[in-house]
Amino acid sequence: MNKKNKNPETLFHSFLQSVDKYKKNTAFIYRSTEDEHEVTYEKLFEDVLLLSRAFSDKKIVKDTRVLLLSDNRYAWIVTDLALVSLGAISVPRGSECPEQELSFIMEHSGCEFIIFETEKLYDEHKAFVEGLDKVKGIFIMEGENRHKMFSRVYTYNELLTDRTISDEDISRFRSRKHKLFKEDVFTLIYTSGTTGVPKGVMLTHDNIMYNLEVIPWLIALRDDDTWLSILPTWHIFERAAEYAALMSGCCTIYSSIKTFSADLEHYKPTIVATVPRLWESMYTKVNAALEKQGKSKHRIFNALVAVSAAYKRNKRRLKGHLPVFEKEPVFKKLAGDFKAFAACSLLYPLNLLAVKKLKAVQAKFGGRMRLAISGGGSLPQYLDEWIDALGIRIINAYGMTECAPAIAGRALNCEVFGTLGPAVGNTRLRIADEDNNPLPAGTEGEIQVKGRQVMPGYYDNDTENEKTFTPDGYLKTGDLGKLTLTGELVITGRIKEIIVLANGENIDPSRIESTITKLPFVKDAVLVGQDKKGLGALIVPDLDKLKETFLPKIENMVHDVEDMLKDSRVIDQAKREINKLLNAKKGFKPHEKVHNIHFMENDFEPGKDLTNTLKKKRHAIEKRYQSIIQKLFGKD
Repeated sequence: MNKKNKNPETLFHSFLQSVDKYKKNTAFIYRSTEDEHEVTYEKLFEDVLLLSRAFSDKKIVKDTRVLLLSDNRYAWIVTDLALVSLGAISVPRGSECPEQELSFIMEHSGCEFIIFETEKLYDEHKAFVEGLDKVKGIFIMEGENRHKMFSRVYTYNELLTDRTISDEDISRFRSRKHKLFKEDVFTLIYTSGTTGVPKGVMLTHDNIMYNLEVIPWLIALRDDDTWLSILPTWHIFERAAEYAALMSGCCTIYSSIKTFSADLEHYKPTIVATVPRLWESMYTKVNAALEKQGKSKHRIFNALVAVSAAYKRNKRRLKGHLPVFEKEPVFKKLAGDFKAFAACSLLYPLNLLAVKKLKAVQAKFGGRMRLAISGGGSLPQYLDEWIDALGIRIINAYGMTECAPAIAGRALNCEVFGTLGPAVGNTRLRIADEDNNPLPAGTEGEIQVKGRQVMPGYYDNDTENEKTFTPDGYLKTGDLGKLTLTGELVITGRIKEIIVLANGENIDPSRIESTITKLPFVKDAVLVGQDKKGLGALIVPDLDKLKETFLPKIENMVHDVEDMLKDSRVIDQAKREINKLLNAKKGFKPHEKVHNIHFMENDFEPGKDLTNTLKKKRHAIEKRYQSIIQKLFGKD
């Protein structure tokens, strides 16, 4: 890490360096229809060169902005690297991006070219695209011949008819690195965000190269590591993971939500990067599968997890690996340590049994998993403890698009559980009050960051830039957190997500929501109640579990789904179950109980209600379900 003079300056420099070093390694594995394809670093180099040449022929040059509308696939990374080689600026988005948002992005960014993943996707937006006079070219990754006289549309098949590569082509392609500099913007990412209108985050080569210097070191990345990719590839968390894998000679396997579980067992990855929502889904699936095998088996599994978690918690207490926010009096510390020692002694034989039995669950994750990285949101404590109890080393990471993305991480250099670890190398991180004054350890405030990874600003948005940076140059994350005495970060909430009740009580909804979703009949939950007397919740139910839970308790319960979701007896019972969890022993206050609930008929939708990393877009949910929320509170 200290040999900065040897670090490549840009992403393209790094790509060339990696290709030269790992030529014969497998870079990517992907499926098309039923066939599986393996791509070496040498083949990747050729594919990127050919597409870069084709784009250059169509007049894509340095600083040209190109809208890239696609989900995970091998052609995405080839396209991305081809644009990087030309110094063009990619403006990536997922295929489910609403047309209204696309219209805003096209107008605001000034994109001159558009790349669509499929012909179907192009046809969906054809009427919109035909009205864009400033667009010089439209390219489609997957499709047959599409170009007609005077048409701007070309498929990749048409662009890449000539696949011969001369020595001159290679020389010209490699020499492009001399025209690229670390200060150059290489991508413009519009945050779908949990609040407000999308903002264009400008990221430079230096921003991403900082991440590529620290990430491999933090997770001890090796060229024999295998990554399983499932997150949206255009999102900066997944993108940085793919770049890190690529620059370290690793193999990345493209998966999907549909095939993820099967791919874990089949490919046996050593590393996987996911978001908290996917861990919640896996937690629910594992528990549901065990329930089907019998209640006693499920109870034994939960008991083994509880034993493992308790043993590890007490052992960490003795090692000083739990978060400490204020100095503990000597006698209190000694008493706590004695209790922890006694607990470890009693639990030791049971923990040996738990470790042995829980290996069967590890096999469901492939059996070779070295690290599981969770980012793109805060991992709830119960999930953190559950994954850890299974014997999987979880890297709990914190970042944001504006930092490309790394800010902090409980990586291999940190053993303090229940935290997000310290700030990543040479990053200045502080907790500040409303006037941007630094706060001491243990005090909650806004997380603010300064470092090489921080963006130069939002594109063409002076108002937001002024709000986002402090006078002394720190990025205001909008997240609430506090630091331990030893400098590890703990997130406590989000400033803009705080619900303020009519009595002035401030409530962080995320902690309550993650607790509610532990109930088997709750798939998802969103808290509402701004300026109301109490909290309400929009609940996405698991219908089978809802029937299973309440059918034995309610006489003459209707089986029709619509009637069941409106049955006041079901609603009251569910509310009671929810509020049982929100008790004082678990740190919840009386005003954090739920007063009213509404069962949703459909899941929350990515793009409309959720971001592409499945975070809740609260402003969109409150707007879309305004009439339901009003009924929930009546005349309150």
